[in-house]
Amino acid sequence: MNFKNVKLIFLREMRDQLRDRRTLFLIAVLPLLLYPLLGMSFFQLSQFMRNTAAKVLVVGEEELTQHDWIPQLLVGTESERQFDPALFVNRPDEIARLQVIDDKTSPTDGLPKQGGTPSNSLDSARERLDRGDVQVVLYFPPGFGERLDAARKALMQREVNPESSVTLQLPEPQILYNSAKEKSRIAQMRVERMLNTWRNSVAQTNLRDGNVPLEAARPFEMLPQDVAEVQQRHAAVWSKVLPFILFIWALTGAFYPAVDLCAGEKERGTLETLLVSPAQRREIVWGKLLTVMTFSVVTALLNLGSMGMTGKFVMSQFQQISSLSGESALAMPPMISLLWMVIALLPVSALFSALCLACASFARSTKEGQYYLMPLLLVVMPLMMLPLSPGVDLTLGNSLIPVTGVVLLLRSLIEGQYLEAWPYIVPVFGVTLICCLLAIRWAEEQFQSESILFRESERLDLGRWLVHLVRDRAETPTFAQGAICSGLILILIFFMNLAMSSMATTDIDFRFFFQTTFILQVVCIALPAVFMALLFTSRRKKTLLIDHWPRWQLLVAAALLALFVRPLGLSLAEGIQQLYPVSSEMESQLGEVSHLLDSAPSPWLTYLLIALLPAFCEEIAFRGFILSGLRHVGHKWWAIGLSSVAFGLVHPILQQQIAAAAVGMVLGYLAVQTGSLLVCMVFHAIYNGLALAISELSKQASGGLVDTRLSWLFQGEAEFQPWVLVLSAMGTIAILVWLHRLPYRRTKEEQLQEARERSLINAIEA
Repeated sequence: MNFKNVKLIFLREMRDQLRDRRTLFLIAVLPLLLYPLLGMSFFQLSQFMRNTAAKVLVVGEEELTQHDWIPQLLVGTESERQFDPALFVNRPDEIARLQVIDDKTSPTDGLPKQGGTPSNSLDSARERLDRGDVQVVLYFPPGFGERLDAARKALMQREVNPESSVTLQLPEPQILYNSAKEKSRIAQMRVERMLNTWRNSVAQTNLRDGNVPLEAARPFEMLPQDVAEVQQRHAAVWSKVLPFILFIWALTGAFYPAVDLCAGEKERGTLETLLVSPAQRREIVWGKLLTVMTFSVVTALLNLGSMGMTGKFVMSQFQQISSLSGESALAMPPMISLLWMVIALLPVSALFSALCLACASFARSTKEGQYYLMPLLLVVMPLMMLPLSPGVDLTLGNSLIPVTGVVLLLRSLIEGQYLEAWPYIVPVFGVTLICCLLAIRWAEEQFQSESILFRESERLDLGRWLVHLVRDRAETPTFAQGAICSGLILILIFFMNLAMSSMATTDIDFRFFFQTTFILQVVCIALPAVFMALLFTSRRKKTLLIDHWPRWQLLVAAALLALFVRPLGLSLAEGIQQLYPVSSEMESQLGEVSHLLDSAPSPWLTYLLIALLPAFCEEIAFRGFILSGLRHVGHKWWAIGLSSVAFGLVHPILQQQIAAAAVGMVLGYLAVQTGSLLVCMVFHAIYNGLALAISELSKQASGGLVDTRLSWLFQGEAEFQPWVLVLSAMGTIAILVWLHRLPYRRTKEEQLQEARERSLINAIEA
């Protein structure tokens, strides 16, 4: 690759983008205006937040004034009533947020009603609450004071005569509120806290008058102590906010320039001029990638800086406005945190830029390119929001999740947890680098395909399109048809599992399990692939890889490969469970499935259900129709990888999905190199059958069978000896190398891709 050409393309694209007023507004002007405008809006709205006090209607206040010993709840004159300030010692700011309205006042202006007669009807109070005149109704029922006094006298009598047994009927005041309205719900919590304080004062009065020390009711005090420093608490807040905003703007800043550099150039007609230049397609991609990445980084940093300055000013003013009870203002994160964010921003911006560039090159127009932002957000947003969930910490398993690992690592660095973060730096950036390289490779593949770069806009006529699919059927399915088939299978499995969960009962037997598994495999997995092959392809046997009988050597190789891969797959599954532990609920469900398999009438029936049936149905779908369609992408490894991901997603839990995707890579490679679905079925059936055999041996381990007779093979329950794993790895590599030397049948797109790579290698050598 000629870096001089990359530099020239980079400078050309940067010059064109800087001339675009829309790009300059999005990158430079919008960040400088957005957050100050948001801060001004916050100050405008803060006055409404301060001056809106919740109205509390008190019904039956006279029940509290019948006896002098009852601590006062309300103070003030009849026209200006409020709760006793002594009840808000710990929360003095809540006094002004609760406006008392008794049953003698009007709900609108707080003035006495004509006649001044109280309304003790609870129904009228409910009506005022439903209308929104008040937010909370505090209701003391008739006889509240008498029952409270009776309870006090009973306690005093028990103090004089300890042997007397008196059943106390304690009074129960009611708090009515509307949980559908947030203001009413917040007011209810404040009133309840205040009533708890008043109830404690009533109890203390009874204890004091009964000559009981107050310490007897409260033998000890809880003294929680926060060992975190103020700066650490502030850093914990910023660590959840800054990475999310930084990466969201990095994605936004990369998307719009990428659309303009690809789809926009198609509309302007300047892309053809660039493609006929001496620069290679790969150099063009890298030049555009550096341009998009530059705008992504600049957009994220400008937004971060503008938000930081505005946030610091707003937080300092907000403390003065709302009186946060002595809490210090939210301090800005340390300067070292900015360095960590810049370092983390570079690989993430490269990943987002490559993804946006590939999506934009696929778009026919700028309008179509903008539609692709939502799918990208749907994929990226969960990865960035997962670290915000409580209990999600930086572990080895989480560090291997793209984007999520970077966010968790950045959180730990901002919080100053360097000792906890440094072991995960290599896996986080290693996974991010691999994802960047794959995304860049995808973008290069898009630019290498003339059919993608120069797709013309077309109007969809559904009737003609369906006629075209059936009448002009190709020999094998297209890439889109393979992707649609995998999506259809996943949707059917989702609704099947939903129906099974609604029908689940405690008395499920093996017959019910057999029926549901059979329907899942045949109807949800195999039938859609067979139906689409009959409807959309002209050579069904070639599509499903059953157009010829494989050589016996290939069948033997598949059987041996399954025998060698099984110990490695078991070790991989154990490692995955260590990285991502299975929940207790899922373990109980897996235990129920194991119990159902043990109750099978015959072990051969279990083998049929777990090994033979999935080997037939899943191979027809994923290594037959889906892989045949995905191979039109132009590279066999892309097709194998995508089909393996789809194969993993049909399994119920995450741990099985990862392990199944790894096995799917081996099965996909077998299908491509041998061109026979029967070879894949043999591997699949033996692989699953060995899982049943190993599971049976692990159950017998409790009786000592594994430790005595098979100790040369196992070193624990279903845990192989190290020499078995070494031998399995050597055997797997040997068979895969032998398969690699076999000639295989290539699609037209793969032939063009191979010729293009060969010409590129010749050009580099020349």
